[in-house]
Amino acid sequence: MHTVAIPLYPGFQPLDVSGPNEVFVGANHAMDELGIDAERYEVILPALTLDPVPSESGLTFGPTQTFTPSTIDTLLVPGGLITAVTHEHPELLEWLQANAPTEGRVGSVCTGTFLLAAAGLITDQKVTTHWARAGLLAKRFPDLDVDPDPIYRVDGNIWTSAGVTAGIDLALAMVEADCGASVAKLVARHLVVYLHRPGGQSQFSSPVWSEPTEVQPIREACDIIHRSPDADLSVAALAESVGMSERNFTRVFRSEIGESPARYVDRVRVDVARTILEREVTSLDHVATRAGFSSAEVLRRAFHRRLGVSPAAYRRNTRTKATT
Repeated sequence: MHTVAIPLYPGFQPLDVSGPNEVFVGANHAMDELGIDAERYEVILPALTLDPVPSESGLTFGPTQTFTPSTIDTLLVPGGLITAVTHEHPELLEWLQANAPTEGRVGSVCTGTFLLAAAGLITDQKVTTHWARAGLLAKRFPDLDVDPDPIYRVDGNIWTSAGVTAGIDLALAMVEADCGASVAKLVARHLVVYLHRPGGQSQFSSPVWSEPTEVQPIREACDIIHRSPDADLSVAALAESVGMSERNFTRVFRSEIGESPARYVDRVRVDVARTILEREVTSLDHVATRAGFSSAEVLRRAFHRRLGVSPAAYRRNTRTKATT
């Protein structure tokens, strides 16, 4: 048996546990269905006691064992809103430190990455977490290389994933690595999910704007960009509008905002296009023009670069019934 441990603690996100559990149990059924003679998964749910553990939504899960020494092949730590605020789970952290596999996999779902870091199980690895908590994770654990976009990320034996449903993506990737694509594909079909979800977290996140700068010319330039994304927003035009040289404007803008004027303009225009695609039925040429892109093709390239999906796919996935 391949033992997968998903520890429980008060305030965990229930789908972070039940989603991966369904994938691993489903893999056992898929191997039976396909006649594959390979190691099966055993999922254990350790906790401080055997009493039901309340999740953040009020559902309770029953542990299968207490925090006792265990031989684990894959450790998968679920997240929860509380994990990004506090690490007041000393018994859990001690158990993680004592039982994390040295040769197996160590993983997390959503803000479970905070617990891995607090336990000292990750230090300088490349990791991900829920897009809304990525900045906090990077600030609290500066040695980590935090990438807020991937649905999941693998760095050596460390597997981390984005929020909530991304635990299913992560578990499917683990099954594919262990059992092959045919098993993982059959599990994904039964769960009615993508085996490899297109795009990253950016397509689901809200716009994350930079903090307003106190440097008045740069603030004015940002106001111009947001007010008129379809205007001429070249460095030359922006610098002239705020009375600065192009070289000085670019230098100060990057220092204050954290990225170049061109990248900031591109980010704003993509988010304008996202809003139009979510709310209106109109041609991609029209969307591109209103958002400030020179053509639908330039819009497509920007979407693939920033969101990992095409504008058409984004529209299909996000448009509400009221706009169809």
